[in-house]
Amino acid sequence: MPDPRFFEDLGPITLGELAELVGAQLSLPGAARRTVRGVAILSQAKADCVTFLSDPRHAEALRENKAAACFVRPNHLGLVPEGCAALVTPLPQAAYALAARRLHRPRSLVPGQAVAADAELEDGVVLAPGVVVGSGARIGRGTEIGANTVIGPGVTIGRDCLIAANVSIACALIGDRVSILAGAVIGEPGFGATLGPKGLIDIPQLGRVILQDGVTLGANSCVDRGAFDDTVIGENTKIDNMVQIAHNVRVGRNCVMAAHVGISGSVTIGDGAQLGGRVGVADHLNIGAGARLAAAAGVMKDIPAGETWGGFPARPIRTWLRESAWLSRMAGRKEGTGE
Repeated sequence: MPDPRFFEDLGPITLGELAELVGAQLSLPGAARRTVRGVAILSQAKADCVTFLSDPRHAEALRENKAAACFVRPNHLGLVPEGCAALVTPLPQAAYALAARRLHRPRSLVPGQAVAADAELEDGVVLAPGVVVGSGARIGRGTEIGANTVIGPGVTIGRDCLIAANVSIACALIGDRVSILAGAVIGEPGFGATLGPKGLIDIPQLGRVILQDGVTLGANSCVDRGAFDDTVIGENTKIDNMVQIAHNVRVGRNCVMAAHVGISGSVTIGDGAQLGGRVGVADHLNIGAGARLAAAAGVMKDIPAGETWGGFPARPIRTWLRESAWLSRMAGRKEGTGE
């Protein structure tokens, strides 16, 4: 279930109402009065949740969970275990997105209130002009917040942090001694869309961002909140300006990222990894602990721990350098002379 500090619970809803809302067919008519309170992915679904199955490779996870109901395609109906009501639809992920909109809503700021009455600020917190602090937010001792920065409802910021001007923070838990430079955006929805009955629809992003102690996030960088799980930046990791970190990314401790790095969704980066400027990483990859990526590398597959890669597509650095040298020699030859 989404963190109640950041998302309002709009449930419950009966499965009959839910089936009508998303245009699904309920396989067990007797389950129409059964209620659900929220949505969850297969690995997290509980008895009061509805989930979805779009890939039969995850059928085992569906059999092991305790979800009240599951959106499935007609040809996957037989994969739904006994006791779990099937909501049959040709577009299970789109139905899940519509259900998420009905059952959960991000908390919003209270109009006309700069610092919410129930926000908790410890001694020594400094707020510059124009700062907005949402309901239920907590800010630790010695933290400084720059001008026109917005701290969303429920956000927790630790002690001795430095948050610069024009920063936006939502759906986030931030540790001690964290530095966030001007214009950074933390906790906005990650990029997620799926095909609906009338075209593409956004998938609600119901996770959080966690920045652990000692993290530095550069100016105009973005860290998206998780789609289902959390986006996590490990202790003492240092991130340069204009870096994009997508939803569900896990970054280890003591990592370094130079400017213009782009990390796609659900990437895992091990402790001590180093990414040069303009590195791009495709989704669902693993970068091992201590790995190093040369500037502008385009990573399309997993990188083992401790290795150095470069080029596009990225490959071991020695291979890339040999290939680059060979291409340079071939390009330098005079046509037709064999030189």
